[in-house]
Amino acid sequence: MTGKAVTRGPRDVAHEGFLTHRRARWAKIAATVSLVALGAYLLADPIPRHNGGTWLGYLLGTIGAGMIVWLSLLGVRKRVIGSKPFSLKGWTSAHVYLGLSLIVIGTLHTGFQLGLNVHTLAWMLMMIVILSGLWGISLYATLPEKLSANRGEFTQLQMLEAIRTLDRQLDTAAQPLGPDDAALVRLSLEQCRIAGSLSQRLFGSYAKDGNARALAAISERVTADRRAGRADEAVEQIQFLLERKEAALSQARRHIRLKARLEFWLYIHVPVTLALLAALLAHILSVFLYW
Repeated sequence: MTGKAVTRGPRDVAHEGFLTHRRARWAKIAATVSLVALGAYLLADPIPRHNGGTWLGYLLGTIGAGMIVWLSLLGVRKRVIGSKPFSLKGWTSAHVYLGLSLIVIGTLHTGFQLGLNVHTLAWMLMMIVILSGLWGISLYATLPEKLSANRGEFTQLQMLEAIRTLDRQLDTAAQPLGPDDAALVRLSLEQCRIAGSLSQRLFGSYAKDGNARALAAISERVTADRRAGRADEAVEQIQFLLERKEAALSQARRHIRLKARLEFWLYIHVPVTLALLAALLAHILSVFLYW
């Protein structure tokens, strides 16, 4: 009996994340590099003690400095179209795992000899970059799904257009109102900010926003009228529109808040990376000039 050879198709990597790229190849490489560095550190017995000035310290320092410079080029790679010599997903995977291995390589390079000097400053900045990078990984892992769930079938432009449409409806519905109620509608129209300050964009605190204040006042008015057995259809229509606007604002603000958190991370990670490169240069120059 003859059997047919089983033909295996190419592995589907379309939905493969950068953390598991090519079966976590870079995680294995980074782990190997870290273990080799740790083994060399434990086997070496420099006199009088481990520090950045021993042969192992120089070797680990050279490797670490080269890795820092290479990993900092990820932003440049993102602007290059193509997949050679590394795909963007592969470079990002290497960026993450080799960056984590720098915790071992950079710390062993110091020989745990830390103090108030430019060398320790470079190490501290490196650790801040790595820790902020871990924060960035968590954001990239969770925010896209949250953005998609919040957005639903709407784009950001459609969210904003829905709010503008409600503003036009509020302006029309306010025509028959008295001065006090009309002033509340103007409060919603004129003192309502979709994005707001940095803290509002990051934490979503809009309790004192114009629309929220107008809705609270109108709702209180409608509740009082109902208790007294009265009904004002014009005011109730305003309440309905303000509630719809508040819901539309909440959706748009959640979208802005999620994007702001990702941007805020970049405002930390990128400048600290540049500071690390400057401190690394100062560290290297001071070693060659004064040691």
